[in-house]
Amino acid sequence: MKLSSKELIKLLLAKENITQKELVRQICEFTGENYTPDAFSHKLNRGTMSYDEAIMIADILGYELELKKIK
Repeated sequence: MKLSSKELIKLLLAKENITQKELVRQICEFTGENYTPDAFSHKLNRGTMSYDEAIMIADILGYELELKKIK
């Protein structure tokens, strides 16, 4: 079963007991840029998150992304 980026991020947020709003606050702190919860939500819903953003979110949540060859 493959998860969308939206589903995966929501799963990780639940696992880490962090709200989406808190994640956005941490993204702003991490990047020094102004990022709104609304903009983040739209990006998740449209599926337009970049790989760099996914790496950053994983890092903020204490995870790393790994590419693994499919057998």
